[in-house]
Amino acid sequence: MEVKNKQGLIGEDVKVLPLGQLLKRIGPGLIATGIVVGPGAVTTASMLGANYGYALVWLFLPIIFMGITFVMTSNWLATTTGMPTIHAIRKYFGKVGAGIVGVALFLACLFFTMGNISGTGAGMNLIFGIDWKIGSAIMIVIVVLAYFAKNVYSKVEKLITLCIIIMIIAFYVTLVGVGGPNAKELGKGLVSFKIPAGSLATALAFISTNAAITTGIYNTYLGKEKKWKRDDLFNGVMFTDSLVHVISVVLITGAIVLVGAIVLFPEGKSIKAPAQLAGMLEPIMGNAARYIMGFALVGAGFSSLLANTQRGMVLLGAGINKQTGMESKFVRYGCLACLVFAMIICYSFNGSPTQLILLANIATSIATPVAGLFVVLLIWRKDVNKGYKAPTALRICMTLSYIFVLVMTGFAFATSIIPNISSLFGGA
Repeated sequence: MEVKNKQGLIGEDVKVLPLGQLLKRIGPGLIATGIVVGPGAVTTASMLGANYGYALVWLFLPIIFMGITFVMTSNWLATTTGMPTIHAIRKYFGKVGAGIVGVALFLACLFFTMGNISGTGAGMNLIFGIDWKIGSAIMIVIVVLAYFAKNVYSKVEKLITLCIIIMIIAFYVTLVGVGGPNAKELGKGLVSFKIPAGSLATALAFISTNAAITTGIYNTYLGKEKKWKRDDLFNGVMFTDSLVHVISVVLITGAIVLVGAIVLFPEGKSIKAPAQLAGMLEPIMGNAARYIMGFALVGAGFSSLLANTQRGMVLLGAGINKQTGMESKFVRYGCLACLVFAMIICYSFNGSPTQLILLANIATSIATPVAGLFVVLLIWRKDVNKGYKAPTALRICMTLSYIFVLVMTGFAFATSIIPNISSLFGGA
């Protein structure tokens, strides 16, 4: 039921729920974390710390700001329009606008899938010493079985959750074991706001992985599954959910960046192969490091493969007005087609899987400039917000976030990505 105050504004009289109730009502944000913390997040975070030390730690500030902004703006629009984001775009901007956004988000997820395939392969290489392409093919077979057999999925999901927990524990144990970060250098890195030479592409990949508009938009479809109601926008449920998502992502990737900065950066070691990822854990984990990192990459890649490929098909279905149910034929068989296509691209690549993971995560940056434009236009429409208090702060935050990503993407493509695009299928 709509709740209005004396001025007739919806939601003004809704009270914030106690913390215990808020935590019981969250969920979509945690699912989003499972998607975000894939091999791309692990690899780019490792490269950030190993290659640039503390210099790019400041990126976590815009990531926190944009991560919350993207999710909350999408939730606001889903509440005020009464429909998920892409459906709202179709209503206010027509089927062409919805189609453009759906396809752009789908392509971003498809590139992310390529990174996940490479990540699972890199993990299998660390664990068993087999070629990463063979290792990833084995894992993809299990993914396909999980799509079509619910019992298999539930069992594997528990195993993957365990792998991710092991990864988190391993990095924090290592972080503590090496003496923790240098407080002075960490402080300088948080306020430097500088981009070292050659780091722009990696910085863009890191931002696009950890703070993407795709997460916010997909969150509106997960919120529908969660059966969130209008009051949940005002009683703190949606904000708590977005906050938990961002904090969990930052805690995991932040630990990885710091371990890379402490262990590898002083030795001048850059990450170009999976074995070097394991090198970050060796000071504490010893010979077990390669197996722990291997299980971490397999776990992160597998769980992200399952959820992200589905996410891409759901968003594409919304864009072209097809079925969006996760068990629908469109989503199931579409996921299978995406996996086959991504395998062909990945196996045509002659370089290291870690290079492909980075390139795939750079490519996902196409989503925010496209989808973000429509989200910005929607949040500023008066008819969308009719009956609600004008979301001035959210409008400003969304606009600033969009401009920041637009500038970063433009510079990265002009200076790093386009000049090197011909090397994608070059030699190792």
